[in-house]
Amino acid sequence: MGPDEPGRSCLSPTGAFQPAAFLGDERRWKEKFREATPDAVWAEIERGAGTWLDYRVFENGDVRCNRTAYGFYVGSRWYPFLDGNDPRDLAVRDAFFRSFGKVTFTGTPPALLAARVLRVVARHPSTAVTALRWLARTARRVGPLRLASHRKRVRPVTFVMHQFMDADVVAPAWELMQRGEEAAEPRLRETQERLAACHYAMAHPEDGTLVPACVQHAVLDPAENAALRTLLPIVEVRTPAGSSSGTSPKKPREK
Repeated sequence: MGPDEPGRSCLSPTGAFQPAAFLGDERRWKEKFREATPDAVWAEIERGAGTWLDYRVFENGDVRCNRTAYGFYVGSRWYPFLDGNDPRDLAVRDAFFRSFGKVTFTGTPPALLAARVLRVVARHPSTAVTALRWLARTARRVGPLRLASHRKRVRPVTFVMHQFMDADVVAPAWELMQRGEEAAEPRLRETQERLAACHYAMAHPEDGTLVPACVQHAVLDPAENAALRTLLPIVEVRTPAGSSSGTSPKKPREK
């Protein structure tokens, strides 16, 4: 997705990128592939966006798993809603969570959402002043002339990267966590840290226990995946000589 027309490049105002993890049916992993680190992927997203994307303003879980940058395009240039280098903007973030942390913004009918927002503002009048100061500051950051010349081309666009972990580290790390043990091996300890910080949990269908998505996919899904081999068989597709079907994110295992 290029920086010029992000709104036309995707159906929703979100550019989402998810490097593949080495898990599932190993017959799918037959081409040459290499590892794509979160830093490398995010650098490519920034290159496409044409600007630096600060994912530290709002952290969703571990930044080695999730990175998000919220902002908007004015013409062909992207701006963040909050500048992570401006303490005043970080104060806006904190005030927002204090006052509106319990308000559900998605999936709420507009009239009901407006009533809830007005109720919060009535209880905390300072939020209105904080919002107006932030709005004025953001307008100055973009520039009045640019806003005026591109007033019909202001589009909110969020950039998101999510990276699952490979099955060969999730399984042993999760086993140790279930026993209450901290891994000594650095890669497994990193995996435990990421699993502990996971905010993308799902309920296991058998007992309803909330588990990190990586655990569900890498540890708890093998039986389901085995059944899918029959329900959804892999069809071999021949590619012309000299052509490539793409690269994947990790060096293949030795046979």
